Amino acid sequence: MTDAAADFLPLAHRLADAARAETLARFAAGCVADDKNEGGAWDPVTDADREAETAIRRMIEAEHPDHGIEGEEHGARRGSGRWGWSLDPVDGTRAFVCGLPSWTTLIALLDEGRPVLGLIDAPALDERYVAAPGSGLLHRAGGAAPLKARGCTALAEARLSTTDPYLFRGEEGEAWERVRGRVRTVRYGLDAYGYARLAAGSIDLVMEAGLKPHDYNALIPVVRAAGGAIGDWRGGQDYEGGRIVAAATPALFEAALEALA
Repeated sequence: MTDAAADFLPLAHRLADAARAETLARFAAGCVADDKNEGGAWDPVTDADREAETAIRRMIEAEHPDHGIEGEEHGARRGSGRWGWSLDPVDGTRAFVCGLPSWTTLIALLDEGRPVLGLIDAPALDERYVAAPGSGLLHRAGGAAPLKARGCTALAEARLSTTDPYLFRGEEGEAWERVRGRVRTVRYGLDAYGYARLAAGSIDLVMEAGLKPHDYNALIPVVRAAGGAIGDWRGGQDYEGGRIVAAATPALFEAALEALA
């Protein structure tokens, strides 16, 4: 990780502000969802998703035309240098269209493809979780406090989250049940906000499958800045399969891996 990434932190905040300008009013008014996956499982997208990503991309292209951009709604633009951006303008669109405030905007800066700056913005809650080299802060109520995961080390004491347990199939479902059966508390439906709350100390463990790069790139720096551990289901850093485990402590991460195996 390079300290040069921290130079882009002010821009990351402005990108999140631009996204809020597109999402908050639409969230308050209600926003019709279209189906991106016609004929398959419902995959909602709204004007908030599209317009927020457009606003973010426009700013990056104007200020850093050499940067690459990969976004959920508008695809990828190859850059000509080391830096790139990963964007998910509304993570948790189902929560968004149901009027629930747990949806987030995910913004990550990539250095040669590795996430080195992460931002999880929860506009409806006025919370922003930001991690750059050497710092991790939760901004809310006009102030900022360091990100710090809870010191939980045992599954029996852990608070576990996943977005939807019914997304686990076959062996994945069996693995989920092994972990779920050993923890103290389980909460559902938080999407990326679960990782944010892990970094703030109120969730201890998040386990998911089927994630794409725009879903997880911003999460990695935030969890690590809070002292947590994050990796794939085998304990490595191969996120291509979309299977993610995040834990408040390295010891809890290892305990979850043992249960998964």
